[in-house]
Amino acid sequence: MLVVTDFALDDVSFLRQQARTQRFTLGAPKQFRVAPDGSRVLFLRSATGTDPRHSLWSFDLATGEETKLIDAAELVSGDEDLPPEERARRERARETGGGVVAFGVDDAFTVVTFTLSGKLYTLDLATGETRILVDGSVIDPRPNPTGTHVAYVRERRLHVIELATGEDRVLVGEEDEDVTWGLAEFIAGEEMDRTRGYWWAPDGRSVIVERADRGPVPRWTIGDPANPQQPANVVAYPSAGSPNAEVSLAVLSLDGSRVDVAPGDWEYLVTVHWSAGGQPLLAVQPRDQKRLTVLALDPSDGSVAEVHTETDEHWVEIFQGVPAWTADGKLVVESAADGDHRLVVDGEPVTPPGMQLRMVLHVGDEILFTASDDDPTQIHLYRTEGGTVRRLSTTDGVHVGSGSAALTVLSSWSLDHSGPRVVVLRDGVEAGLIESSTVDPEIVPNLTWLTLGERRLRAALVLPRGYEPGEGKLPVLLDPYGGPHAQRVLQSRNAFLTPQWLADQGFAVLVADGRGSPGRGPAWEKEIAGKLADVTLADQVDALHAAAAAYPELDLERVAIRGWSYGGYLSALAVLRRPDVFHAAVAGAPVTDWSLYDTHYTERYLGKPDDEPESYEHNSLIASAGSLERALLIVHGLADDNVFPAHALRLSSALLAKGRAHGFLPLAGATHMTPQAEEVAENLMRTQVEWIHRELAALGKER
Repeated sequence: MLVVTDFALDDVSFLRQQARTQRFTLGAPKQFRVAPDGSRVLFLRSATGTDPRHSLWSFDLATGEETKLIDAAELVSGDEDLPPEERARRERARETGGGVVAFGVDDAFTVVTFTLSGKLYTLDLATGETRILVDGSVIDPRPNPTGTHVAYVRERRLHVIELATGEDRVLVGEEDEDVTWGLAEFIAGEEMDRTRGYWWAPDGRSVIVERADRGPVPRWTIGDPANPQQPANVVAYPSAGSPNAEVSLAVLSLDGSRVDVAPGDWEYLVTVHWSAGGQPLLAVQPRDQKRLTVLALDPSDGSVAEVHTETDEHWVEIFQGVPAWTADGKLVVESAADGDHRLVVDGEPVTPPGMQLRMVLHVGDEILFTASDDDPTQIHLYRTEGGTVRRLSTTDGVHVGSGSAALTVLSSWSLDHSGPRVVVLRDGVEAGLIESSTVDPEIVPNLTWLTLGERRLRAALVLPRGYEPGEGKLPVLLDPYGGPHAQRVLQSRNAFLTPQWLADQGFAVLVADGRGSPGRGPAWEKEIAGKLADVTLADQVDALHAAAAAYPELDLERVAIRGWSYGGYLSALAVLRRPDVFHAAVAGAPVTDWSLYDTHYTERYLGKPDDEPESYEHNSLIASAGSLERALLIVHGLADDNVFPAHALRLSSALLAKGRAHGFLPLAGATHMTPQAEEVAENLMRTQVEWIHRELAALGKER
């Protein structure tokens, strides 16, 4: 691992460093692809910890040498001109980098495909020759497994190029502007982590393609008040209770034939898996998500047969990497068995009781996956060995993997260092080290790990560096996400850099994960069903009181809370419903009315609005607007197409109608991702801190 200090940052504040380095992640290698012969690893990495442009690299296992195959800066100077669909894809994936942000490669590692400024490039891995195949507006190019053709999406149509002849033809498409072929619809990208809309057959002669019709989806408009001369952005957004895009599949052959997949009783296409181990697999869910069905597809006639089903009275979780076939044709799924999320092969659990599956990374002769054991603050990398499980990561921390069980790339984040340590393992033994050139912020968080209350909530208390208890009590700042499907309390130094900066401004910062967060099993996750507001707020209150009982330096007379997205919802909720505990809140991009948020996420926890109106009312911030008696600052990006600005505007309007004073900070041009411009990122954070200090100081004067 090579973690560097960029001397260009010597006189730059921490907040600007954090923005310039994209939270100290630039320079970290990512998106690894391992050659089938084990000779090398392809990956992406930016040149330095402050360069947002990623290039394509190769790591030679025999020599340990790294070679830059594609230099993004040489191919494109200045800002890239991205197609609107690519900008939307990156927003869904929370991709903030530039240059080569994704690439495809055939099974034999002969040809690589990628885009820059929407242009489709190929790289011949044998000769090093780079060619432009299509001069713009290209989305998601990928070669077929045999390296003879490249598929890509352009203007909503799926194209195929034959590399030998250069023939470029539309494989499928329609004139209807609401219909796309080969692209993942909004819900898939935003809520199901599925960014792909087509899947090559193992023999490279056909492809399964998604057709998505957004015609039934309501249109929402996002204007730019700061630039009224610009046209408004009209978005097809499926809010809770409204129609989703209509998704179907077809099997298309390179010879021009087409087989439509039989329609079924499902609303959501979760994933598609097509490997040499068996028939193509589809994972689908109905609208209420209480069932996940695995279907085997017959590509010859489009018929499907059910091969596995998971059900739950609340909802069935989606796990990346499954379903899949092993090399010898065994079905691999996740099953919520015996109170755990378990890896199951051919109907038999593979992971031991007490272990919580996180993600399946590769299925072949053996299976590579991540999981947590009895400590949800750590994620480890595992592989199967026959009927047993072997842990590949050997140090405390958060570990992710790529490649296969035989040749694995292990990226490790820990409390001992910033940036990842990236090693290549051959049969679990270290065989090489890939450099990471992230910037070292030279901050060691002053944190204490806590397990709090009867629910044993995992939390971290961060105090100012150099603080001694005798110096007096500290105001408390809670800094949660607090909602489902995400964790803040993980054993990675990078996770606590912002909390440490906040603590150094004179706070005791408490970060706590409550019920609904992953890593603690199905029952823990499902306790929020129908009760988002009650359960997640109660856990933050309980964590605060338990921490203060153990650490008297926490001043419960001065408590603030801040957060973004669900954390913003939770922050506003805190001052609206527990003013006895919380005295000030900064709510960033909060969901304020769940009927305005998307179908897949919202209906999973609250049901459909027409079926559960009381639940929507109870969990709404709008309904509680009249009870505000504490300080509240709302912050929202006006270009947000995930949590629309309407959320903040409606809450502000309701507060005003009730005569409740509050602050509202609109961010012109900002999406749901927190602002990346250095000066905006810094001043936004400083504004929040100064506002919190001012409100807590005013509270003291009142007393």
